Parts: sequence; structure tokens; C-alpha cells
Amino acid sequence: MSLRICTYNIHKGFSQFNRRMMIHELRERLRQLEVDIVFLQEVQGLHLGHARRHADWPNEPQHEFLARDIWPSAAYGGNAIYDHGHHGNAILSRYPILSTHNEDVSDHRFERRGLLHCEIEVTPGQAPIHCVCVHLGLFAGSRRRQMGALVRRMAELAGEEAPMIVAGDFNDWRNRAPYHLLSHLNLTEVFSPEGRPPRSYPSAFPLFRLDRIYVRGLAIEQSAVHFGPPWSSISDHAALTAELRLPG
Repeated sequence: MSLRICTYNIHKGFSQFNRRMMIHELRERLRQLEVDIVFLQEVQGLHLGHARRHADWPNEPQHEFLARDIWPSAAYGGNAIYDHGHHGNAILSRYPILSTHNEDVSDHRFERRGLLHCEIEVTPGQAPIHCVCVHLGLFAGSRRRQMGALVRRMAELAGEEAPMIVAGDFNDWRNRAPYHLLSHLNLTEVFSPEGRPPRSYPSAFPLFRLDRIYVRGLAIEQSAVHFGPPWSSISDHAALTAELRLPG
């Protein structure tokens, strides 16, 4: 059985430099990828100002708007909360989400971050897949502590063998994640087993390796980076997809 997944920093539904609201184009493009599980970062749960300024701003939270009719299960973790709204991470799934928890791993009050963890039942009667959507901090010390929190949580809840997918925007300019994730959780980077992730930012011409997909207990069949037109008009990050094969 194969499983297609995607991770995407959607920039709160706006194009690079916030020039245009792109949430409708984003929804159509995500559907064309035909993926089973979607890991999203910078998802706008509520923004009163945008709702007033844009006539076609969705009435529901962005994760519900994007999931409608395609991904019946959805989870959202609001991390940055302000007077006029909030944003965070989301996971959309064609399969049932059995549990969800958003752990606050903010390192300081100016940069709110969280780890959204869901258990997803892909095959009834078999162990669920632990799925974690991450968006780590901009500073190296913050990322190190946040990855440490991720390792501790998943080591406790998923043990050493449970299938796992960790995906998102790591902001990991120096590629320190392999030390924490590959060695401590026995994860594999889907684009390179040696842990060298793809270039994903900026989406017009990717130079930096910020976005990642790590897996455990799943075979990697293929992976792709979606950049350039039309993706570069939707968000400043490229989207990553991977096709995985479940054991058994």
C-alpha cells in the first residue's frame, strides 16, 4: 500500500512579500497533487483584518477551507496568538486522526512555535502512524532546543519502532537536524538517506534547504520538489511531496 504525503509552508495564504491573497489557488494546487496526508505551516486560523479587506477571504479557518471535501480529518495547532487572530500548523488527512496534541516549544515570546503531533490510522487493525508537523525557530539555539523537545516526546510516545513521519519547515540553514533526528529517532530523510535535504527556498529559485520530510518504518519510493511557476506565485516556499510504501 502506498501513501502520498506533502509538506508546505503556505505563508498564511499569501504570495511572496504578501502581494496577493492566494488561498484559493493554493487549494486547487494542493488537490492536484493527490496526496493522502498534508503537513502545513503558517496556517491562518483567524485574521479579522484580512477578512475585512478581502471579499473572497474564506469564512472558515484556512485548514478547514483547504481540507473541505478531500481530507475528511484535519488537526490544527495555533501557535502565534494575537488580538486580531492566530496562526500555526495543520495536518490534513484522508485517513482517521485518532489523537492530536500541539506542544508549545516556543523559545521566547517574540517567536511562537509548536509541534503538532497526530496519530493517523492508515490501515485498520495495525499500528497508527505518528505524524508530526513542525515549524522551528529562526535561531540556532531555539532550533536545537525544539528538536530536543521533539526527540524526547516521540521517543516516549512512539518508542523505537512505531512508524513515524516528521515534516515541515525546519529553518535549519546549517543542516543540524540529522544529528538530532536521524541518530536519536532512527529517521530517514526522504530525498537523501544520508540526510542532505533538498533546496526549497525561495520557491522561484530554491537556494536554501529549509523544508524536510523524515520517515521511519516506511519505504521511500519517490520524492519531488514543486518550485517555479505556478508554485512560486503561491508561497515563498516550495512544496515537497513523497510517495511511501507501508510495510506488510
